[in-house]
Amino acid sequence: MARIVQKYGGTSVSDIEKIFNVAKRVANTRARGIQVAVVVSAMGDTTDELLELAGRIAARPPERETALLLSTGELVSAALLSMALREIGCDAAAFSGPQAGVLTDGRYLNARILEFNAGRVKEALESGKVAVVAGFQGADARGDINTLGRGGSDTTAVALAAALDAEVCEIYTDVDGVFTVDPQLVPKARKLQEITYDELLELASLGAKVLHPRAVECGKEHGVVIHVRSSFHEETGTIVKKAASLEKGTVISGIACDKDQVKIAVIGVPDRPGIAARIFSALAKEGINVDLIVQSIRRNGENDILFTVKEEDCGKALFVLEPLVAEIGAKELLHKHDVAKISIVGAGMIHSSGVAAGMFEALAGAGINIEIISTSEIKISCLIAADRLQEAAEAIHNYFGLEKGVSPGKSQ
Repeated sequence: MARIVQKYGGTSVSDIEKIFNVAKRVANTRARGIQVAVVVSAMGDTTDELLELAGRIAARPPERETALLLSTGELVSAALLSMALREIGCDAAAFSGPQAGVLTDGRYLNARILEFNAGRVKEALESGKVAVVAGFQGADARGDINTLGRGGSDTTAVALAAALDAEVCEIYTDVDGVFTVDPQLVPKARKLQEITYDELLELASLGAKVLHPRAVECGKEHGVVIHVRSSFHEETGTIVKKAASLEKGTVISGIACDKDQVKIAVIGVPDRPGIAARIFSALAKEGINVDLIVQSIRRNGENDILFTVKEEDCGKALFVLEPLVAEIGAKELLHKHDVAKISIVGAGMIHSSGVAAGMFEALAGAGINIEIISTSEIKISCLIAADRLQEAAEAIHNYFGLEKGVSPGKSQ
């Protein structure tokens, strides 16, 4: 018998009416003779509301208890959806993450899944029930509840699909699939029929918020076919798999936009071995992820090192760097808010020349200055002023013909 995993996000289960709508969709799938395991997120804004409650109790709530608190949101969704399924005549059983067999690594609020022993879920499926699993959570070797971080329910769903050897993992959300760019920024954005793991992983890690990067990584590692689709209609969404059929004439698949950036500059850094290592090791020790990096050409025995961090990490980064700047003999530490990162991604870039020039030409044509550039085989990122992000996205989208799927100089 065919077996699939479906995942429903918070907007899909935000109230009782929507929970019953999800239940009907699940029941219809089960009625076609398919075994269905469902992973659910917390209802609506429940996670944010729970965090707010914790903050009203303590300025710095303990992580162990915070994880326990946050896990309750998904438990509520799983229990209610299981009840709704039974009410419409579809037998179901709800499981917490630990009950479903999710073993995590012990990091309370940003854990990784070590194993998914899905024996109880398989038993439920084989007995004819729908298995409803609370996403975003697991338990470590001591039995303590761990949560998987923002977007963790996506990871739960893909990992469960791998453990069950499911045909597909359907990620139901409030968008129709993966688009060439955020449709809220560029209304002409086009939905992609297919995309590769590597392309979506780049887009997700660069700021696109359709699917969590760790879920894509898990899908790639285990070969899970992922179908990103809307929970509000039956239309096909976007298929994510190892090798997608490159759409005729396209070089890039999509554009990612990220306003969650702060530029930090260490000015007048002595040009000697080990200085950059000291700077970035100090940041890494505090768990601060550095994104774009550029070092200026040497002059008078000195360099400038510029890089970006997440907005939430800015204060911590400056606290770490201020004493270090004096220790290494640098002249100044500067930082700048109101910047944004715009990136283009596409597997076709590997074999195509002039892609970077095209991106820079598009930005220049819109009068947009570039502050930092970073590249890899399948992506190019530029740091620009945040208030020009929408203009930049439209200019690049138009230049590369993403609305119609035709790159400059090519025809269908």
